[in-house]
Amino acid sequence: MAENDAALTAKLLEAVDLALAGDWQAGHLIVQDHEGQPFADWIHAVAHRMEGDLGNARYWYRRCGRALREDVAFEVELREIRAALGG
Repeated sequence: MAENDAALTAKLLEAVDLALAGDWQAGHLIVQDHEGQPFADWIHAVAHRMEGDLGNARYWYRRCGRALREDVAFEVELREIRAALGG
């Protein structure tokens, strides 16, 4: 992570926590400011899954080098992201 790692991680964890609480829109707003950062793009993908926009979700999964796993619940994937961020 290029920009102040701790600050970026905190923002991305906030986005994950908002999405876990059901507010994917607020999480989406945070990650839009960090497009191109792999974890932000992954969260972005999950937000679009939560929205029901699978086409857009697939785009963001490709950007972060991951595959859409429709058989994995949003909450499970968001917890995977949280763990990968060290939260």
